[in-house]
Formats: sequence, structure tokens, C-alpha cells
Amino acid sequence: MSGSARLLLFGVFTTFSCSCYDGWIMSGFEPARGQKTALVCGGGGFIGSHLARRLKDEGFWVRVVDLKRPEFSETAADDFVVGDLRHEVTWEKVLDRPFDEVYQLAADMGGAGYIFTGEHDAEVMHNSGSINLHMAHYGVSRSVGKIFYSSSACIYPAYNQEDPDNPKCHEDSAYPAAPDSEYGWEKLFSERMYLSFHRNNNLDVRIARFHNIFGPEGAWRGGRDKAPAAVCRKVAEAKDGGEIEIWGDGKQTRSFLYIDECLEGIRRLMDAKDFRGPVNIGSEEMVTINQLAGMAMEIAGKKLNINHVPGPLGVRGRNSDNHLIKRELGWAPSRPLREGLAKTYAWIEAQAQRLKETEAKK
Repeated sequence: MSGSARLLLFGVFTTFSCSCYDGWIMSGFEPARGQKTALVCGGGGFIGSHLARRLKDEGFWVRVVDLKRPEFSETAADDFVVGDLRHEVTWEKVLDRPFDEVYQLAADMGGAGYIFTGEHDAEVMHNSGSINLHMAHYGVSRSVGKIFYSSSACIYPAYNQEDPDNPKCHEDSAYPAAPDSEYGWEKLFSERMYLSFHRNNNLDVRIARFHNIFGPEGAWRGGRDKAPAAVCRKVAEAKDGGEIEIWGDGKQTRSFLYIDECLEGIRRLMDAKDFRGPVNIGSEEMVTINQLAGMAMEIAGKKLNINHVPGPLGVRGRNSDNHLIKRELGWAPSRPLREGLAKTYAWIEAQAQRLKETEAKK
């Protein structure tokens, strides 16, 4: 990217207990003349904090907005704003200057244990919906240049994902709509809303459908952890020769994308001249959950038994279809799952050991 591009980036919320607007934690540094600038909202979350770091590496001046600071590392941001994007007062504060680019990743979300129980449906719909409605409105009223919206593979119809060996997740298979969760329905609604704002108000928006992003510094316990993190945690905490629990029969299939390739896809989509999506950003390396667990065991050097237990599962099969992204962006994720899983396992193993040592001191 070139010139004096300005950027607003939203990451993933993990709690909604914060007040509407708590204030500034500022570095005192303003962007240099002509420096690319980034406002990272949600940059305290997993994808948002990684993206903020990448933008800094690319030379952006970065401001972050989130409900809390990153849990596992220091923020890369030049400025940090604590605020709740469900409320207009926060938008009034964070959009205090023109931004050329907005990255909207903010959502109330988590793994299967959070999304598919049905216990959080109203919160998910209200919280994420409120954020996106405000984003679209302020994107127009504050003349934001370009918006990235992070949708999800959860928008795809459940009826196309019943065969674990042959799920259909190409972009034009989204309709007739039948997402498998309220999380997916909200994502699909927001896709349509942003595209409507594009048609009616010339809002320049780019939309990506993420497929199970994972990596270090993501949630690894507490119910919001996704399958790679949950499996790594269970393997790390188990003694060699012991057992771990897997929900269902373990034959359900998924693909998982390492965080670095997710960031590459985001940046390439935003740099595209005439393509706005929606487009999948995910891996085509599909595995069963049993295979994922076996891979984590090999990385750990442990032999463990798997105890299959009832639990929330989602669809039977899901895999990214990358024909469109290859055609439009000339690129698609290609790193092996094992490579990213090894890095993630090492990080989670260290976290689990640190937690164990801390609890032993109590």
C-alpha cells in the first residue's frame, strides 16, 4: 500500500461488561507527515492484535480500540482507546478524524461451546448487529474511504454441509440461506447490509468469509476456544498414555487457517482494485477432528486415547473453496496445517504450564 492511507480496524470482543467509553491510553505521538495511519478497533482480540502488529510492521501509525488490552502480549498500537462499539458515543470518539480504511472484525463470538449451545443467541445477534449497524452508518456519515468486513464460513447453508467428505462452501452456494447458527445469520445479514450501503450510499466495502482462524495468542480455554486451541490444550494437559475428550464421533471435518495467512488474505483483498467479495479466506486442507487430535499428539510426542463424548458440534463438514480467491487475487493460502499447529501447540503448552505453576503457588 502507498500514500497516506488511513485505516480503522476492528477485532473480536471477548466480553461486554465495559462501560460505553472509558478513555484514552495515549502514547503522545501523532503520525508523521504523510505516514500511513491505522485505527484498530478490537485490536485487543486475537485477529485484531495480530493485524495491528502487521500494520505497524508495514509502517502504519496505529490506534487501537477495544474493551480491553491484549491478554497475552503488549499492544503494538501507538494509541489505545478503551470503548464499547455497541454505543454511538464510542464511534463519535474514535472517528475523530478521517480514515481511508476501516477493518471491521468486531463480533460477539467464540468456539462451538459458545456459538452452538443456543444460550448466547440473543447476545450474539444484538451485540454484533449493533456494532455493524453503527459501522455502516458512521462509515457513510464520516466519509470513511474503504471498509473491510469479516464475515464467516458460518453463513453457508447447513444443508450443504451434511456430508463430512464433500461439503459445499463456494461463495455462490450461500443461497437459499440456511446458516447453522444465529451467529451465521447475523453475519449474513451484515454482509447484505454492507452491500446495500455500497449500492445506495457508495460505501466502499470488502467482505471476506473466514474459515476457522487459529494461532498463538488466541483464546485457549474458558469456552471461547476453537477446535485447534481446544485440542492443543487437552493434549498439553494430558499425561502420556492418558486420554482426551472429543465432542461427537470426531469424524466431523473442518479446515483451519493459520493467522499469518489470514492477515495476508485481508491485506490482499483490501489492495484489490475492482473486487469486493464476498470471498473465502481459508485453507483447503480438510481434516477430521480425530485427525486434528492425532496431529497434536504427534507434535507433543504423546500417545493418548480419545474418549468421544456428547457436545455441540455444528455442521458435519466444512472446507474452504478457494477457486474465487485464486482467480480474483492471484493468491490462496498454502501453508500446511501441521506447520501452524506446531507453533500454536508450543504456545499453548507454555501457557498451560505457566497456569499450572501459578495455581500451585496458591
